[in-house]
Order: sequence, then C-alpha cells, then structure tokens
Amino acid sequence: MAGGLAYDDGDLTTVSNAARSARPAPDGPPPGDELLEGLATLVTDGTAAAAAGLRRAVTSFLGAEVPADDFLHWGVPVANAALSLWDFEAWDSVSTRHVELARSSGALAPLANALNAHRVVALWRGDVERARDLGDEEQRVKEVTGTRRASYGDLFLLAYQGHAAEAVPLLAAAADEATVRGEGLGLQITDRAAALLHLGLGHYSEATAAGIRAAKGNLGPFTAQALPDLVEAAVRSGATATAEEAMDRLTSYTDVPDSDWAAGLRARSRALLSHGEEAERWYTEAVERLDGTRLRFESARSRLLFGEWLRRERRRAEARGHLKDAFEEFVAMGADGFAERARHELLATGEKVRRRTSDTLNDLTPQEDQIARMARDGRTNLEIGGELYISARTVEWHLRKVFGKLGINSRRELGQALPPRRDDRRVGAIG
Repeated sequence: MAGGLAYDDGDLTTVSNAARSARPAPDGPPPGDELLEGLATLVTDGTAAAAAGLRRAVTSFLGAEVPADDFLHWGVPVANAALSLWDFEAWDSVSTRHVELARSSGALAPLANALNAHRVVALWRGDVERARDLGDEEQRVKEVTGTRRASYGDLFLLAYQGHAAEAVPLLAAAADEATVRGEGLGLQITDRAAALLHLGLGHYSEATAAGIRAAKGNLGPFTAQALPDLVEAAVRSGATATAEEAMDRLTSYTDVPDSDWAAGLRARSRALLSHGEEAERWYTEAVERLDGTRLRFESARSRLLFGEWLRRERRRAEARGHLKDAFEEFVAMGADGFAERARHELLATGEKVRRRTSDTLNDLTPQEDQIARMARDGRTNLEIGGELYISARTVEWHLRKVFGKLGINSRRELGQALPPRRDDRRVGAIG
C-alpha cells in the first residue's frame, strides 16, 4: 500500500472509488468482493457506512464456507477489516487462522505476511514472549524466501521495549527503507511505532511530531489506530488544537457498535481533553471498558493516564492504586519505557518503588493474592467484586494478571499454582 507515497492519480481514495464503481455480481457478492466493497466504503464514506458490510465479510471468512486457498489469499485484508471494526476477538481469530493455514499449506510468502500481522496482535494483548517467538519464525521464513522488508512486529516491539538508543536508529532505517520502496503503509507503521516509543519515554514533542505523520491522510484502520496516541502526545506537549482535531477524527473512526476497544480509547482521549468531574467520568469509563477486553497494553495505559491525572489533582492515594496496577502490567509485558514512566509517577506520589527484575515478576500483590484465593475457592467475579467493592471486570483484569504471573490459563489450576500460606482464610476488603 503506497499511502502517502502514492502519486496523485493513485491514492487510496481514487482506487476505492474505482473499486466501488465495479458492477456487482448478479447473485450477490462472494466474500472477497464484499470484503473489498467494505474496505473501499471505509475509505470513501467512513466507518459507520462500512461497518455492516465489513462485519458480513469477516463473519463469512471465519465460517466454514471459505476454502483454505481463498483464506490464504485474503487473510491480511480480512484481519484489517476486523481491525476496522475494533473487534479484537475477530482480529485475533482471523490472524490465528491465517498463520495456521499458511503453516499447514507450506506457503512461505503468505506465512511471512501472516506471522508479521499476528505478532502485532500478540503485542496488543500484552504477550511479548509470544511476539518474540513469532518473530523468530518470521525471520527464518524470510531467510528462506529472501524477503528483506522490515517487520511491523519488530518495529512495535522496539517501541514496547522503550530502549531509545537501540530503537531510534532502527526506526529511522526502517523509514528510509519504506520510502525507497514507495511503501506508504510501512512508513506510517514506522511513524506509529516512533510515536509509541516516545510516549513511553515521556518525550511528548517527539511523539507529537511522529503522531502527526502517522495520522496524515486516510489509511483506514491504520490511521485510526494512530489517533489515540496523537491525542495523548499533543495534549501533553501543549498542542491543544492538534489534539482536538485528532479527537474529532477518532470519533468518526470509532463509530461502530458493541466495541469496548473503540469506546474505551474514545473515552480515554476525551478524558485527556477534559477537566474536573467530566475528565474523571471519561477516565473511569475508559478503564472499565478496556479492563473488559484482552487488550492488556491499552488497559494499562488507561490506568497510567488516570493515575497521572489523579496525582495532578492531588488525590495521591487513589492515584497510587492505578499507577501500581499499570506499573505491574507494563513490567510483566516488557514495556519498559511505559513501566519507567509509571514508576516515576509513583515516586511523585511518595511511593517507594523498586525496579523490577526477572526474579520478581511472579510476585502477586496482596490484592491479586486475595482475589486469586477467592477465585480458587469457587467465588464468581461478581461475588468477589461485591465483597471487595470493585467491578466484576476489574476482578477479571486482576485474574488475567495472576494467570500470567503464575504461568497458568484457568481458575482450575489455581489450587496447585498458588503458594501455601499459614492463614489461608478469606479476608475482607483491602483498604
């Protein structure tokens, strides 16, 4: 996709208009045609107009009626359609199936593309180790096929890790490479990764500059994903007009039903542009919405921002809870830049925070330990939340952290995984 590097007569809007003018099939469009129609409508008329068609296309491809060869051909665009709908579960399912089919077929070129995309999904759910494993496989495939193109997963992993001395020159090299190839999408992804890197490091002016570049034009879901970062960076660097313009565009891109992902990021962005009780309402909604998803990274970022706002409102005790949760999550995910940002905020509240190392990652916080033991004893999320005065979604969010730290996948494994303690009785709410 050429994106911003396309010639004037070959930009995405022109191509999309041409695609929509094609004569429809007499018996209704096959899934591939409906997918193209939906993606073209997304560019020409916006998310709300495209949502129904994209949903039908994604549902068709995830059904049993689409042959494996067709799925291999359309896998990346179908994943992009799910991303346009802000449907993480569908995005993950499409990406997973694409990788599995490419592996089983032995089709190396589709496999490299599928692995590249699937790594980004893994990072967004906070599974850095999985993203690294997929990256090793992708590199082996690229060595066999002779592919030299930079991996989007590599770029976002660099941003996650937050090591500027390593990341900045590599991102610059990737941007130069994308420019030489005329690959506008690759350049846009590089700018998005740069914005994310600088946000984690607290370099808000640099993040704003990269975010403006990443949000330029209209690359559908890729532009949409860049806008929340631009709002955050622009607010923090004092570029209010830029933040407000990005917020307006984000509102249009997130005009889809039944997506906690879209609603959560929209609420978080509105909170950044709001004050007082209004800001608090938006931050609370953002945390609640994103805690109900598997988007660990976005959930932790929302808690970080809410904690930062609470500290600036001089509500330090409340700020510590959100900041601690964010810090623990970032450390567990290997998002070192954001973890350090959260640590500095905690220090500013008067909290003593040790730098986490590999031998401390499995430590459960007192609240995590309490919730885990209550879940082990058969209590539902609703029952646990009622006793601890937190929402069922927040209970689920803490349990996901517990599972990750203990290396388990379900409540059934808590009995053996939890370390014994002398007093293993249920206790009341943590103050």
